[in-house]
Amino acid sequence: MKVIFMGTPDFAVPCLEMLIKEGYEVPLVVTQPDRQRGRGHKVSFSPVKECALENGIEVFQPESLKNNELMPYLEEINPDVIVVVAYGKLLPGYILSFPPMGCINVHGSLLPKLRGAAPIQWSIINGDKETGITTMLMNEGMDTGDILLRYPVEIEDTDTAGSLFDKLMNVGAVALRTTLVKLRDKKTVRIQQNEAEATYAPMIRKQDALIDFSKTPYEICNFLRGMNPAPVAYTYLEGKKIKLYEGFIGEECDGTDYGKIASISEEKGLGIICGGGILYIKELHAENSRRMTVSEYMLGHKLEVGMVFKEE
Repeated sequence: MKVIFMGTPDFAVPCLEMLIKEGYEVPLVVTQPDRQRGRGHKVSFSPVKECALENGIEVFQPESLKNNELMPYLEEINPDVIVVVAYGKLLPGYILSFPPMGCINVHGSLLPKLRGAAPIQWSIINGDKETGITTMLMNEGMDTGDILLRYPVEIEDTDTAGSLFDKLMNVGAVALRTTLVKLRDKKTVRIQQNEAEATYAPMIRKQDALIDFSKTPYEICNFLRGMNPAPVAYTYLEGKKIKLYEGFIGEECDGTDYGKIASISEEKGLGIICGGGILYIKELHAENSRRMTVSEYMLGHKLEVGMVFKEE
């Protein structure tokens, strides 16, 4: 089976590695253009490009696909199927209609739930207990194609977006392998998505990580986990930006001074008034510094009961 692979981040790499290991013919990888990343703004390759180059696979990095940029490759390679994993852009019709077996997408949720760019983060932020991987036959909509396989994965109370990402990217490779075997053997069963059950997981920007302390401790704990390791939830204290990675649910509280520090202790850390209860924070990360325990932070910063975490 001849496969063109399209993907960009770490999440897509296990799927590409599986195709190579299982002996699929992968003559071309399509990935996003090289970007400037990090504080030094150094140009770096996408993880998928690095994997492709390590395995001697040709790489194509178009700025756009709208004007038949991929057509010369399609006509030359004549792929049986195109596999798309977190490529980062919707595919135009000329690509979707070209391969006889279609374009197969590996998506990080149990569709039709959490269509969109950030399903892993939103599954945790929403407090879901289960998510998974869906493989689907792509159409021109955003994650609206017919479902081929769904692999459920439990979300544990200690999971962050980072740990769940690691679980799902490996499950994705397993799901893709099974899907391609069924496709080859003509044993796939296409299930149309129920639009009434669709929910969405829009891209998360840095400003979306601002903490709202009027929410319940439970909601904020989920929010912190969903924003960890990136972009990381944040707030402001005395005008300084503070990142928070993890919280713990405390006792109920009727106070409405949201964000106010109600207690400080060695054992529990900071007790912060939230909607309906206390949220405990044991670590803080100030700008131009490192993650510190509350005790470490207090050695070099003012931190007192009555101070308030604010939105700016």
